[in-house]
Amino acid sequence: MAKKSAKKAKKPAKKKPTKAKALAIALHPAIDRGFAKSAKKGFAGGKLTCNCATDPVVVEISSQSAHNHACGCTKCWKPEGAVFSVVAVAPTDKVKVLANEHKLRIVDDNALILRHACTGCGAHMYGPVRREGHPFQGLSFIHTELSKDKGWSPPGFAAFVSSVIESGVPPSKMPAIRKRLKQLGLEPYDCLNPGLMDYLAIGAAKKSGAYRES
Repeated sequence: MAKKSAKKAKKPAKKKPTKAKALAIALHPAIDRGFAKSAKKGFAGGKLTCNCATDPVVVEISSQSAHNHACGCTKCWKPEGAVFSVVAVAPTDKVKVLANEHKLRIVDDNALILRHACTGCGAHMYGPVRREGHPFQGLSFIHTELSKDKGWSPPGFAAFVSSVIESGVPPSKMPAIRKRLKQLGLEPYDCLNPGLMDYLAIGAAKKSGAYRES
């Protein structure tokens, strides 16, 4: 009788569990997975619609947006779960409410930006700057994520980054947040970017009489 083989069939080697790839920090749905790096040529605006399922507020912006950026301040509107808002500006005279204006209320009458929010869903539809003599007078802050139209100017930097701590983000996460912003091509600043800070300083210098061209 043939002897049974003493050798046992080798079991397939178990694969070592691989470490799951670390998820990138979620900052805002409009930028987390990347975004267009340039505006659509010839784009002249579109409509912003609030998040209400019925009777939404509709605002028309008949202009391209400018200075679009991620903002960490606690006053700018952001969708639930987002660390940053994404906000741009457009000329106030190019902003027109098309539907359900009665649902809009100003969040803070004393703020520089008079943010008009929908009382139904809370989305900020536009925020004009009307303070006399301010360099931003004549501009309205808008959230182009509320538009289905494609072609708006993309975000170009991140402002008031350290302010996310005031909204509950642990300080220990700040290095990773700044790193992620840079990966997305959004240079992080703890105020506005240099161009806009210069613009504000020019306005102040002209007001005081200290402005010089050279």
